[in-house]
Amino acid sequence: MPLTPSVARISPHFWEEPPISGTKGSGAVFFSGCTLGCVYCQNFEISQGSKNFPKVSAETLADEYKKLEESGVHNINLVSATQFLPTVIRSFEIYKPKIPVVYNTGGYERVETLRALEGIVDIWLPDFKYSDNTLAELYSHAPDYREVATEALREMFRQKGKLTIDSEGIAEKGVLVRHLILPGHTKNSIGVLDILKDNFGDSVTVSLMGQYVPHGKASDFKNLGRKITKREYEKVFSHLLNLELDGFAQELEAADESYIPSWDYNSESE
Repeated sequence: MPLTPSVARISPHFWEEPPISGTKGSGAVFFSGCTLGCVYCQNFEISQGSKNFPKVSAETLADEYKKLEESGVHNINLVSATQFLPTVIRSFEIYKPKIPVVYNTGGYERVETLRALEGIVDIWLPDFKYSDNTLAELYSHAPDYREVATEALREMFRQKGKLTIDSEGIAEKGVLVRHLILPGHTKNSIGVLDILKDNFGDSVTVSLMGQYVPHGKASDFKNLGRKITKREYEKVFSHLLNLELDGFAQELEAADESYIPSWDYNSESE
């Protein structure tokens, strides 16, 4: 990636978890690139595609935060920003919004990176994709994903702790962990929930996602060329309930491409 951030879209976003999107939307800044190389990424066009998106300076980013804040969004939501960390940090030195800052990440982060963001990020929104490192290597080119993501979560919890929500149901600070169920891999998902329960207990808030739709190079891999079944979803959801984990469960109807925004760097559109 270039030194100057490449940004695919800046706009209010209404398709995150209820405490993040609320009624006024989340002020999402979608950066291109990613710390992972997931073959099924729903944002494949911007995370691994070759399209050239606008280059945005720290000063412009700061101005965009102000515009989003003035539009009434609940938070500033940085989506896959780590590859541009120095400029992102600089943008908040120029302007720190009065609303919470969300760090939306695939979970594959160094502890040093997270510590560099301490005092900037209010809400950590990481994925925890894999309990099975064989799958992590095959699908995301991250053979040490489980260990790296677990240590990253420890640091996030050290900084912000359990997710706290205000009287209107909007997140104020803390950690909200996402997990996307992959077709044919319920064992992996059950393992993820076990890791979260064993390591973080009642402190963790989980967003269980059933929105998987084949994207990118998914069709090249066994199982990944289809959506998850109702049976697969219910098996993982039942385990979530049995573990008594707090959080949210996404309906299977969310597995629809219409929920993926267009990548047009249009800060006025939704």
